[in-house]
Amino acid sequence: MDREDRDVKAGLIEETQRKDATRGKASPLRLTPARKKVQQQKSTEEWSKVLEEPVSISPELSSWIKANANELKIPQTDRRWAAEVVNDFRDNLVKFLRSSSDQPFFQSADFLTTGSYFEKVKIHSPDEFDMMLKLQAPSRFNMKELDEGLFYQIDLVRPTRGPIQVFLLENGLTLSSSKILSETFRLVRKFLKNYKVPDEGCRWEVNRKKPGSPAVTLSLFRNDMYSDELISLDLVPALEVHSSQGWPLPVRNGPDVDNWLGKKVRKEITSLPCYFVPKRMKGRNLSGEAKESWRISFSHVEKKIITSHGNKKTCCEGKANKCCRKRCLMLLKSLIEGLKQRFPKELDPLCSYHGKTAFLHMLSIRFDDSMWALQQLPTCFLLLLGALEAHTRAGVLPHFFAPNYNLFSATVFPHKAMSFLLHALEEQRREGLPLLKPPAPISPLCNFVKGISDESFSLPPSPADSPSSLSPSLSPILTSSSPLSANKLVRRDWRESEPCSLTTGVPQVSALGPLCFSDTSTDKPSILTAVSSLDTALMKKLVLVFVAAFVCVLLCKL
Repeated sequence: MDREDRDVKAGLIEETQRKDATRGKASPLRLTPARKKVQQQKSTEEWSKVLEEPVSISPELSSWIKANANELKIPQTDRRWAAEVVNDFRDNLVKFLRSSSDQPFFQSADFLTTGSYFEKVKIHSPDEFDMMLKLQAPSRFNMKELDEGLFYQIDLVRPTRGPIQVFLLENGLTLSSSKILSETFRLVRKFLKNYKVPDEGCRWEVNRKKPGSPAVTLSLFRNDMYSDELISLDLVPALEVHSSQGWPLPVRNGPDVDNWLGKKVRKEITSLPCYFVPKRMKGRNLSGEAKESWRISFSHVEKKIITSHGNKKTCCEGKANKCCRKRCLMLLKSLIEGLKQRFPKELDPLCSYHGKTAFLHMLSIRFDDSMWALQQLPTCFLLLLGALEAHTRAGVLPHFFAPNYNLFSATVFPHKAMSFLLHALEEQRREGLPLLKPPAPISPLCNFVKGISDESFSLPPSPADSPSSLSPSLSPILTSSSPLSANKLVRRDWRESEPCSLTTGVPQVSALGPLCFSDTSTDKPSILTAVSSLDTALMKKLVLVFVAAFVCVLLCKL
């Protein structure tokens, strides 16, 4: 983190602490109906201010937003390779589960593709995939609400001797989320023992279980010892409740899309099956049943809505009917990702789903396709950013499908982090969205230190400066060989350059490494910067002077 980032971070923390000192005590875990109504009114007022205020945008900022939106698209070649690898893993895992007698309950499993990649709003690169492993329920369930319509306790209607009984608690009725997740981990590890990736130079590895995560996370690596992660895959077991039973009562009315997609689409949505993923609700002193809670998932509905997002069926069918909805969501995801990279500790509760929820609420209010014309991309994005800012200021972000659940409640999003997020969003708007601006040029010295470059850097050939005329100690530093000769590229501010070949640089193990790092990681002028601006002939004279002085000192000591 450079000096500018540290100054900005310190200012935000100081302002956050000052505001928190006057804010008072945190809200209770469960709001009373009266207090909840006050919060909803406050959120509505903030919303109306955002929609009523005119949006002023400079031509320069408008061009930055458009350029950034175009660069977020994933190249087709990268998309094709990643899709082939992930699809091969999915197909073979399904075959393994269906043919294995090890766990009969998983023999009917199937996959449901969800997430940003399959919604076609993935940004930067196809390196993250989400899949739901559907597990069909053998009978009807009792779905007991635990937390504002999002978390439930799943009980069988009657005891059973079927394959599902090994996942029940001691009472013989309550389905254990932890047992289902643990068994999924075991089966995936067993499958990987004999599975080979189509690309023979790669391998899948199962990551350690993350606390509170409902997913089995896998990473694709190259077979090199120090390979970086190429693809991350979240495999989430999901219990499917048949559509004949219907959605749980708190969410049975479906999302508010009547003005946007129509009442007919809302009925189609609520007629779909619902899914529960093994995620424990947050809180202390939970009962045994609450520790085995399930969270209802609407990923399949979100995919349907974002894929068919238009108020009219002709939206995005041709170039003349293109809208900017998806591009606005991609820009907001990029901004949230940038904020989390810049302030990982302060904004730890923040995730892209907060932006996605604000986006869905925005679509239900600004429902007409003409409001999202492609040429209005900068204005629409600033309105979406203002909507997220308004939700943050009010401390209320209702779940789009379970409106009684507040994603910005103090139990899941602490007040300190909320205040910090508000100040960070205000700063981005005030400074003209610096996270979306083009990156500053990268100095050649920085590329030498990292061993990667977006252009070839070579010293001008000169007889006096040839390696043979240099001292033996400096020659290997200035004439690096194999590590720099390979194709390298630059990654900075989420952008990648074209790969190119390097022939000159400073190896990481050299004596100049720490000096180069110090020079490139500080804004203050260093001795290396001063020396690099001197003439070559003058440099030689200075070297001779220092050598002569050193020899004189040695002679005097003798």
